[in-house]
Amino acid sequence: MNITAQSVREKLSKQLQPTFLEVLDESAQHAGHSGSNGTDEGTHFRVRIASSQFTGIARVAKHRLVYDALQEFIDQGLHALAIEVVDNPS
Repeated sequence: MNITAQSVREKLSKQLQPTFLEVLDESAQHAGHSGSNGTDEGTHFRVRIASSQFTGIARVAKHRLVYDALQEFIDQGLHALAIEVVDNPS
């Protein structure tokens, strides 16, 4: 399966019903690094997300919800995931 920003966005939208979501594929910036698959796609992502499911829980728990939602992709080769939980996106 080819992991894309769109597929990550769809999975997070379904699992966490975000009020704000931005997904960037940064794989090309990591070409030749550990975890790169040689295609410059689908291995390194940055996620900025806000969700009511994050209310009242610690930052590590918020990140765990994101990782849990994307576990299928991690199992398929998603190597790096930068997560920024935002309260009031600008």
